Amino acid sequence: MELMERINSDLAETMKSKEEGKELTVSVLRMIKAAVKNAEISKRGGGGGLTEEDIIGVLSSMVKQRKDSAEQYADAGRADLADKEKKEVEIIRRYLPEQLSAGDLDSLIRAAIQRTGVSSPKEMGKLMKELMPHVKGKAEGKLVNQRVKEILESMQQ
Repeated sequence: MELMERINSDLAETMKSKEEGKELTVSVLRMIKAAVKNAEISKRGGGGGLTEEDIIGVLSSMVKQRKDSAEQYADAGRADLADKEKKEVEIIRRYLPEQLSAGDLDSLIRAAIQRTGVSSPKEMGKLMKELMPHVKGKAEGKLVNQRVKEILESMQQ
């Protein structure tokens, strides 16, 4: 089942269900649909609809926004709002590919290093350009960036 079909199906099921606390799930699924629709409208100028990869990009962006918001709420002493944002992240992640383990991420980074011949942190951009399509939606860019720096720096020693 295609990702948007799954989201639409889950939304319909959740709305019909009698379970308590379903309001947040319904709200998040509606937000996902709206965000995807907005991305679709933005892309129309370029022609065509969204691919699965595009939708995963939208979902990843939504997760990042909510994590940032949760952090800001926590810093401001608003644990209630931070918790809500974290719950939204959990719901959105149901529709993202499984996250890479640290070992799998490191393996992908080392493989990309071999393919590109990158040997120093100065060439990090070249490496990231090669690596990101393989990890999109499966690992956060911030984490990937951090691991790439660590691995490249360890190669320098």
